[in-house]
Amino acid sequence: MSNARCLIVNADDFGLSDGVNRGVLDTHELGIVTSASLMVCGSAADGAAAIANEHPELSVGLHLDLGEWRYSGGRWNAVYERAPLDDPKLIESEVAAQCEKFAKLLGTAPTHLDSHQHAHRNEPLRSIVIAKGSELGIPVRHFTPRVRYCGDFYGQNEQGESFPERLTPSFLSRVVRSFGDGVAELCCHPAAAVDFNSAYSSERMSEMRTLCHPSVRAAVEDAGIALISFSSLRAASA
Repeated sequence: MSNARCLIVNADDFGLSDGVNRGVLDTHELGIVTSASLMVCGSAADGAAAIANEHPELSVGLHLDLGEWRYSGGRWNAVYERAPLDDPKLIESEVAAQCEKFAKLLGTAPTHLDSHQHAHRNEPLRSIVIAKGSELGIPVRHFTPRVRYCGDFYGQNEQGESFPERLTPSFLSRVVRSFGDGVAELCCHPAAAVDFNSAYSSERMSEMRTLCHPSVRAAVEDAGIALISFSSLRAASA
């Protein structure tokens, strides 16, 4: 698989709300989404688990939720934090608790690990999550060299300013065509309705429409890219 052009299209925030769940399901059935990352603390986590159980071909990983931050006044401010990000013991306990809840919801281990707002890029959470991924034998976003991460398909910049031109079928098709050999992960955040509290809201519906657009599927096929999931990646490595 290393010389093939393979793409995992992963939908984050699965379980955040019913609208997000519907967006993930629609983009999986009608679009190019192959995997999703479940927020086990989300209000619709049970519904997401039911969807996952009814669609076993949808690979489901754990979207670790340690908190959420919004940019204002020139800095990132916490909306909520489930554990202080400078306390390794409390963070490790929270990660373990969310892994346990995932297993109870789905009856299996996650196929991959990542985190809300990429919080695990920084220490001490980074080492804890990498160790958990090694323990489970699964990829960790940003830290598994064989899977190149791409977050270009996102309708805001790092300060929360809107960039709707990044959510069009033509833009996503260009991103798809840019992938070289090997495995890439394209991150997305589809939703069918805005029934949640987030600074990234209506953009998610634009993502859903784009992910289901026929020209995007055609771009994948024209580029000779195989759509795979984290589950199939693991199976190929076994």
